[in-house]
Amino acid sequence: MLEKLQLILREYLGDPSITISEDMLLLSDFDLDSLDLVTLVGKVEEAFSVEISDRAMMKMKTVGDLLRYLQDT
Repeated sequence: MLEKLQLILREYLGDPSITISEDMLLLSDFDLDSLDLVTLVGKVEEAFSVEISDRAMMKMKTVGDLLRYLQDT
């Protein structure tokens, strides 16, 4: 699951060589703003066939937070 999430992040960021770890911050480490995060979460929802509420999304600070959410659904 982590590998698939990393692939989505790399594709979204347009950098296939970027190293992505679970402790990386979704906004500041990837230089994303809140609109970018919404777009990225939409891609994750589509890829994993899940729905992530706005409330849950706002609690996600790291790649690991997003991964744990996906594992728990």
